[in-house]
Amino acid sequence: MNRFLPPEAFVELNDGIGEVLFSADEIATKVHEMGQAISLDYNGRFPLIVGVLKGVVPFMADLLRAITIPVEIDFLAIASYSAETRERGLVRLEKDLEESIKDRHVLFVEDMIDTGLTLNYLLRNLRAREPASVEVCALFNKPRRRLIDMPVKYKGFDLPDRFVVGYGLDYRGKYRNLPFVGLLKPEVFQPKNNNTG
Repeated sequence: MNRFLPPEAFVELNDGIGEVLFSADEIATKVHEMGQAISLDYNGRFPLIVGVLKGVVPFMADLLRAITIPVEIDFLAIASYSAETRERGLVRLEKDLEESIKDRHVLFVEDMIDTGLTLNYLLRNLRAREPASVEVCALFNKPRRRLIDMPVKYKGFDLPDRFVVGYGLDYRGKYRNLPFVGLLKPEVFQPKNNNTG
């Protein structure tokens, strides 16, 4: 049985979706597989699972339920001055970790890896704190946009170089709560041409 609401329950949000790429069931299956792999690899190591707010919340919540070993969780929050500066990896830390990660096994969880620049910044920041290990888990990956090759130990789905939303991925704060991932219709994010002649 599907534990998520069906897409029909999101009529207003669905108006902006052109095509569903990954259903709620496909995502749930993949997250469960990732959780099982993490459980095997980190058994006996009590990892610290670190997520970046806000987009990672749906994925991280489901991933934590799929992990069958003891873990601890923490979050980072980043901000950029504009979407352009974030794409270039120019971000600032708005919320830092609450505990030291020195000598801890850290699993860094991301909703999506795009250019790799922001992830590179965050990983350098974490590694400077001398953890025992740092690995990356990402549910979504846009390999065609990658500017920096990033090692990702646990991967979910590859995405096309298109505007996708749902399951934590947003457009102007909307669509994060969709239980599936879909392509946003171009008319939602492209400026309208007001030329009439």
